[in-house]
Amino acid sequence: MAAPAIEVHGLRRVFRVRQGFFAPPREVVAVDDVSFSIPAGSVLGVVGESGCGKSTLARLILGLLPPSAGDVLVDGKRLADLDRRARARLIQPVFQDPFASLNPRRRVRDIVAMPLAAQGDVPGPEAARRVGEMLERVGLSAEQGERFPAQLSGGQRQRVAIARALVLRPRIVVCDEPTSALDVSVQAQILNLLAELRRELGLTYLFISHNLAVVEHVASEVAVMYLGRIVERNQSEALFRAPGHPYTRALLASVLTPEPGLGVPDVGLGDVMPDPANIPPGCRFHPRCPQAFGRCPQEAPRAWPTPGGGFAECHLLEEPAPAGTADAEAPQRQLAR
Repeated sequence: MAAPAIEVHGLRRVFRVRQGFFAPPREVVAVDDVSFSIPAGSVLGVVGESGCGKSTLARLILGLLPPSAGDVLVDGKRLADLDRRARARLIQPVFQDPFASLNPRRRVRDIVAMPLAAQGDVPGPEAARRVGEMLERVGLSAEQGERFPAQLSGGQRQRVAIARALVLRPRIVVCDEPTSALDVSVQAQILNLLAELRRELGLTYLFISHNLAVVEHVASEVAVMYLGRIVERNQSEALFRAPGHPYTRALLASVLTPEPGLGVPDVGLGDVMPDPANIPPGCRFHPRCPQAFGRCPQEAPRAWPTPGGGFAECHLLEEPAPAGTADAEAPQRQLAR
């Protein structure tokens, strides 16, 4: 396996939110002890419901938010020890809404050139050459480089955002819902472009999305987040074939199908919504888990290995307890349901 391009160790972020003028602030744990590494040239997909901490994780890795604890390393270098220019040469973002992330008053070629100008050490002719080369690589013409973002389609604007992210030739690209604001037909074009650029430039992607079909298509590994934690991680094929965590199974069961008459799927999670300001004791998924049993509200699960070389944090994966102890057969009963 290739050496890790990026390593995340014990990353945590806590926000203090005021509840009123006289009430004391409460803590909201958005990311809680997240650790992973991504081999060079690979794609790690991060999935989960809205509010699970995916975008906060992306902003922590990009340095847009300071972590409450933990470290991010790229090529063995702590990003916290690097200045903003050095960090930009290593890691770049592609955000969800290309129109909101582009300056509407600047021409496309100037937008793509902005990272080079910020570095301050690229001569004008060289910067113009690299901008033209990158526009061509993402499928935009020189004439389109003279336009303003409002004169482009949504897919073209996202190509501009990709060109801007890659003009410095970074090692890591953090894609935060890069296709969710686009039409379905355009999504496929952008996904194919990202895959092609990864192969050509040797890029490593952290790909955040709520669209499981997209993640299955692009990711070599998948991490599932719930209330700020990665509760399951595995190779993409293994995770989609045999998910180990009840929450992962519920996410896969929630995908709508085009078959008429099936309606909206019932995944059995009930009406209890996760609250990062009030994380339950034990397994944080147990209030919604249809397979919860006695240990789940009392004891946080450890990470258990799953087929394919991954792991899942779930008591149901634990080896059977010794005979005669309380709940000795409970995990096996639940898995057999």
